[in-house]
Amino acid sequence: QVQLVESGGGDVQAGGSLRLSCAASGIIFNMHRMGWYRQAPGRQREMVATATSGGTTNYGDSVKGRFTISRDNAKNTVYLQMDSLKPEDTAVYYCHAQLIYSADVQNWGQGTQVTVSS
Repeated sequence: QVQLVESGGGDVQAGGSLRLSCAASGIIFNMHRMGWYRQAPGRQREMVATATSGGTTNYGDSVKGRFTISRDNAKNTVYLQMDSLKPEDTAVYYCHAQLIYSADVQNWGQGTQVTVSS
């Protein structure tokens, strides 16, 4: 059974930082592109950042230079370091795992709320 368990969300003031973690089980971690997506009320889910086991990363335009994705392949965990947070970063953040050989094979975490106040 695949499980992606997020932690680290919470409330923070603008300009502050948070670090999200996602612990994965039930998957071959190194065979998955891991990522973070977010969804704000009334908006579509958007990609925040992704990372392959080989170290290739990709970021959404709105978070470039402020957020950093990393993964510990030995611990089956992916992180999202969020710095210089803005109120518009407020959203539910979801961990995502996609098998690198098939875009149809993917799993989502339950989500963790991040709220940034001005």
